[in-house]
Amino acid sequence: MEDTIFTKIVKGEIPCYKIAENDKFFAFLDISPIAQGHTLVITKLQNDYIFDLPDDLLGEMMVFAKKVALGIQKAIPCNRIGVAVIGIDVPHNHIHLVPINGVGDLNFKAERVKLTPEQFKQIAENISSAIEL
Repeated sequence: MEDTIFTKIVKGEIPCYKIAENDKFFAFLDISPIAQGHTLVITKLQNDYIFDLPDDLLGEMMVFAKKVALGIQKAIPCNRIGVAVIGIDVPHNHIHLVPINGVGDLNFKAERVKLTPEQFKQIAENISSAIEL
């Protein structure tokens, strides 16, 4: 099986704005965000469909995503962190964590937020420093 873009990010072959990682999971900023702080949480294990993950790994992934989401909420002003699992664009399971103020903010058809590399870097640092793993 060929490596996905996410596997290449985990291996360090493609750069990213890393938020957090442990031995099983990796979180990084979406480079085409629908909101500042839009973060992707993935398993390091390459697997296409999130619901094909073993139950224990899926549970651990959600706990890791929760810690990341709480960090995002501390760093980015918002009412909640929206959660979405779509799994169509990249054949590697991933959870979208998006700062939102209302249900309409979790709209993947909306125009994407344009950020400079410096803004991405600062957002990643702010979120990363707010996470308690």
